[in-house]
Amino acid sequence: AMELWQVPLSFSRLRMFPFFDLAHYIASILALKEQRGVVEVSVRSPLACWFSAMLYCFGGSVLSSLMLGEPPVAFLAKTINILLASSVWYLVFYCPEDIVYRCFSFLPLHLLVAGMKEVTRTWKITDGIAHADIVYKDAWLIMVVVGWARGAGGGLISNFEQLVRGVWKPETNELLHMSYPVKATLIGAVLFTLQHRQYLPIARHNLVFLYTIFLVVFKVKMMLTRCATSPLAPFEAAMGQMLFGSQKTPSKVKGEGATSSNYSSVCDQPSEHHHEGAKKKQGKKTE
Repeated sequence: AMELWQVPLSFSRLRMFPFFDLAHYIASILALKEQRGVVEVSVRSPLACWFSAMLYCFGGSVLSSLMLGEPPVAFLAKTINILLASSVWYLVFYCPEDIVYRCFSFLPLHLLVAGMKEVTRTWKITDGIAHADIVYKDAWLIMVVVGWARGAGGGLISNFEQLVRGVWKPETNELLHMSYPVKATLIGAVLFTLQHRQYLPIARHNLVFLYTIFLVVFKVKMMLTRCATSPLAPFEAAMGQMLFGSQKTPSKVKGEGATSSNYSSVCDQPSEHHHEGAKKKQGKKTE
C-alpha cells in the first residue's frame, strides 16, 4: 500500500495526455459555447468558431511562444492533440440535439472536467517556467511571465480571441479586470519560480500537490455555490490598502456607475434584491 507521504510524489508524476488534456479541451470549449453570440458564429463561420476554440485550448502555448520568440503556430505540430480538441469542438457545437453539450453540462460531469482542467493548469505553469529557464537562464521575471502565460494564456489573449469572432470589447482586458483563474495562475507562477530557483524551502512535488489541491477545491466550491467572488479578494483588499491606499477617484462619466455595477459579484445580488424589496415595502407603507 502507498504511504501518505508518497501521494504528492506519485501525483506529480501523472501524465496529462490523454485524459487530463481531454478534460481541458472539454471544459474550455464548453466555456466558449456559453459566450454570447458564439452559436451564431458557429453557424455563420465554422472556421472562425474552430479557430476560437483552438485559442481557448492552446492559448497558453501561443502566448508563451510569442514571448520567447518562437513560432506561435508550434502547437499545430501536436497533431493528435489538435485532432482531439477539434473532435471535442465538433461534438460540442454540432452534435444533434446538443447531446454532448447537455451531457457535460450535467453538474457532476461538469465539476469533474473543471477539476481536471485545473490540474493541467499546474503542469502548464511548471512546463512554462522550465522552458523559460532553458532559453533565458536565471531570468526570474521571464520565468514568472512565461509560466503565467502558459497557464492562463486563454484568458490573457481573450481580446484577440473575441476579434476572431468579430467582437471588440477592450474593457474586458484581463489586465484591467483580472479574473480569479488568471490571478491564481500568476501566484502559482511566482511560487514555482521561487521553488525552481531553490528560494522556497519546499520540494517540487509537494508544492505541485498543494497548489493543485488549492485550485481544484476553490474551483469546485465556486461552481457549487455559483459565487463569482474571488477567494483572493480579502488578501487583495488588504494588500491594496497597505501598498496603494484606499483612495477612490470620483466617476467623471455618467455611465461609469452602471458599468461598475456590471462587475459586481454574483454573491452580492441576493442582498441587493433584498434591499430593493425592502425599499419598495417602505414606499408602499408611506403611501
